[in-house]
Amino acid sequence: MIARFYISILLMLFWATNMNLHAQVVDAPSPAAVVTTADGEVTEMSFGDEYSGEAPLKVQFFANAAEQEGFSLVCRWEFTREGEVYPFLTRYDADVEYEIRESGTLIVQPKIIYTSIDNPDIVWEFGAEDFEPFRIVVAESKIDVPNAFSPNGDGINDYYNVYNVKSIVEFNAAIYNRWGQQLYSWGIDQINCEECGWDGTYKGKPVKDGVYFVVVTARGADGVTYEIRRDVNVLRGYTENVSNP
Repeated sequence: MIARFYISILLMLFWATNMNLHAQVVDAPSPAAVVTTADGEVTEMSFGDEYSGEAPLKVQFFANAAEQEGFSLVCRWEFTREGEVYPFLTRYDADVEYEIRESGTLIVQPKIIYTSIDNPDIVWEFGAEDFEPFRIVVAESKIDVPNAFSPNGDGINDYYNVYNVKSIVEFNAAIYNRWGQQLYSWGIDQINCEECGWDGTYKGKPVKDGVYFVVVTARGADGVTYEIRRDVNVLRGYTENVSNP
């Protein structure tokens, strides 16, 4: 009788201890991400969200998983390209930063595991059944190069630059006169800027109206390379009429 009593007490203690361990991990983690574009635009994501944009992109992933007393914590991030079965990259940090320089769809699946230090059989695992993956869609590359601009100070087309730029990860451009003399050059840090590019001057002085030449070399996130050479017409006398609706 006494033996049964002690066995019952031990079972109750074990049950209470086991329930207490489980009670320590009640609130599920809430993974999140922050996407930053090349021009500094920031977008916050929750798990299951989809983001569409252009490369290059910097993405920070946060497990938002609190340490629990009596448990070890492992955070795993699996990076998989859409259409592929196995991840091409796995990271094991609570917070992960990744730069996207390729077009296509990136799928990022978080997995967070709590394991009891005293009893490895007690495991809390939060994965695909708990979190929909993050999906980041990067557009194919594109770049357009104009053949004229009017640097006359009217606030319209005062700078010569490329436009309709999408997912360009490498870029260089230079302006030459008809004798092959380089007048101006610029890089990728100036392609998403309204008042960047060539302003129609050389050594601080306006060049004459006429035909010049631009050479553009670039590479897209989809692997496409661009080698563009074309005329550039400087038309200071041209004024674009803008009417208010």
